[in-house]
Amino acid sequence: MATALVIENDPTDDPRRLGEWLTEAGLELRVLRPHAGDDLPADLDGYAALVVLGGDQRAYPTPDGTPGAPWFPALEGLLRKAVRHRVPTLGVCLGGQLLATAHAGEVQRSPAGPEVGPGVVGKRDAADADPLFRYVPLIPDVLQWHVDEITELPRGATLLAASTRYPHQAFRLGDRAWGLQFHIECDAAMIADWATDSTLLAELGYDPELVVAACAAVLADVEEVWQPFAARFAALALGELDDATPTRPTLPLIGH
Repeated sequence: MATALVIENDPTDDPRRLGEWLTEAGLELRVLRPHAGDDLPADLDGYAALVVLGGDQRAYPTPDGTPGAPWFPALEGLLRKAVRHRVPTLGVCLGGQLLATAHAGEVQRSPAGPEVGPGVVGKRDAADADPLFRYVPLIPDVLQWHVDEITELPRGATLLAASTRYPHQAFRLGDRAWGLQFHIECDAAMIADWATDSTLLAELGYDPELVVAACAAVLADVEEVWQPFAARFAALALGELDDATPTRPTLPLIGH
């Protein structure tokens, strides 16, 4: 069975529903937890895909150059190898930000402020020619929980989804690497864990119970969109999906 390497950056953000969708679609998962001392591999030999999850760390270094986590330089190196060698790659929230910073994109504390709870994003026209996003609805439901944002995409990246306050919600780098600013992996229990004694929610003045309830109310809609998306990603990793980007049909010229 083909194996996807999953990098768990934070114990509170495990593969959860995304992991279930990928395994249901035929991928075996090997989860590495560098936050618990697991070493990252030097390369992706033997892996059919790479998935990088979220976390509470910063994707960008401190002013003195200290990385957001000790393993981030190695992880960014792995992300560069994934794109260079066309290994299907999916970065979620922090993972998407690290995919951007690994390729000279920019991430910083969002000038628009935190984004927390259920929301929607809007597909861009380029998504119609994307092997994964072309089947996503025009305005899909997502879950948000971040204070940082991708302020500049890597050179050559294709923007696939945006929102009013956060212009870079999803992108593709090369032809087989995707970064998402939002979360698709969460279940209600994960959101409840994040909300418990949350400093962020306290600063925003949000009632944790209301946030959890609002997120739980859209989980079925999130699954309806992103479970098939995850299945297409798995099919690409398994060699079962034609990843050629479609071209728009050329309409014949009508003479007068």
